[in-house]
Amino acid sequence: MKVVLQKDVLNLGDAGDVKEVADGYARNFLIPRRFAVRANDGNTKAAVHQKRLAELKREKRVKVMKELSASIEGKTYEVKVKVGENDKLFGSVTANDIALAIKNTGVEIDKRKLDLGEPLKSVGEFKIKVRLAEGVVPQIIVKVVGQA
Repeated sequence: MKVVLQKDVLNLGDAGDVKEVADGYARNFLIPRRFAVRANDGNTKAAVHQKRLAELKREKRVKVMKELSASIEGKTYEVKVKVGENDKLFGSVTANDIALAIKNTGVEIDKRKLDLGEPLKSVGEFKIKVRLAEGVVPQIIVKVVGQA
């Protein structure tokens, strides 16, 4: 069945794409969740228009994210955590902790944009990538400081 995607669908396509999918996938998943509609002449023309609008929106988002990237690139953010003997952390530093440290400086970043790999479990400085948009990936430095 040919469908026109209304929203971006992981591993399938972006909004506005016309895709050939299995009938059951379309009827049971895509269409009920309003991720897609059945493709016909009217929907296809609307899809082309929607794709154009989505592209403009994406370009605008990338421009804003580049400005944000310039403001945070290479900066050091300090996260204070409780430590025990031998500077061993109680727990770990997560993306949420880092997002709060960045927010305290006046810049709002979603914790899901931070690419930690795994939580930070020791005191020190760590380079972290921030995936703001496609092609916009600034690096920040997170300094984990222990306090008794």
